[in-house]
Amino acid sequence: MTHVVTKPCFGCKHRECVQVCPCDSFHEGEQMLYIHPDKCIDCEACAHACPVGAIFAEENVPDEWRPFVELNAQMADLTPEASG
Repeated sequence: MTHVVTKPCFGCKHRECVQVCPCDSFHEGEQMLYIHPDKCIDCEACAHACPVGAIFAEENVPDEWRPFVELNAQMADLTPEASG
């Protein structure tokens, strides 16, 4: 499994989640952060650190934000790795 960044992150781009990630799975887009599904080790550290409640385990992403699962996978391959 992986964790997914969802809509509350749009325009936010706090860095607490990036700073606690032990495997550098965050990537940075113009408007938000994304988690690379192949790098995420599902440790949940980012979800606990996120100040806006934007990060969910893939199986717990709310229905209205399900498109963010695919968006994270696509955009992580197209954007640079985020730095803390």
